[in-house]
Amino acid sequence: MTMKKTRNHPDELLIGLVSISDRASTGVYEDQGVPALKEWFAQALSSPWQMETRLIPDVQATIEKTLIELVDDIGCDLVLTTGGTGPARRDVTPEATLAVGTKPMPGFGEQMRQISLRFVPTAILSRQVAVIRETPDHAALIMNLPGQPKSIRETLEGLKDESGKSIVPGIFSAVPYCIDLIGGPYIETQEAVCKAFRPKSALRAK
Repeated sequence: MTMKKTRNHPDELLIGLVSISDRASTGVYEDQGVPALKEWFAQALSSPWQMETRLIPDVQATIEKTLIELVDDIGCDLVLTTGGTGPARRDVTPEATLAVGTKPMPGFGEQMRQISLRFVPTAILSRQVAVIRETPDHAALIMNLPGQPKSIRETLEGLKDESGKSIVPGIFSAVPYCIDLIGGPYIETQEAVCKAFRPKSALRAK
């Protein structure tokens, strides 16, 4: 059985990253999704975090098993997937994600498509979803992301003008408060990259 990760700090965020690709998982080409996410989190988070990664094929049963393992066995608070969200027959990441979720969180997928539509009309073909998975003593947010590094960054950070002012909020600005609400650690971000939004009543005194 997979062992639960030990937190080095009560507010350490446990992140699971899953790259879903038949070709990358068999070594046909190098995975770009997980390295891009690692780089982004290193820049975006100011509170402690650690990461567990997986590279798996586009097989629904394997995706479901991996998501359950990361949440239930390892204890991840946040699980992000890349790949497998299009309309092709092999794209089954959303189906697997919905199958393991206990609560759908449709706002995340809606906002991801709104961001991507500013760049390409084919963003409407993306079927990214997000869910909460709850167990008796734990809960986690699971989200599907795009597979390309540029799209991953745009989706998480949102869009900014030349002065750095936010035009369209990225989805990660809502993630820390979501994790708060499901009993997870208190996440803090580097505001120059992505400012976390919380209502005043949920802010911790500095």
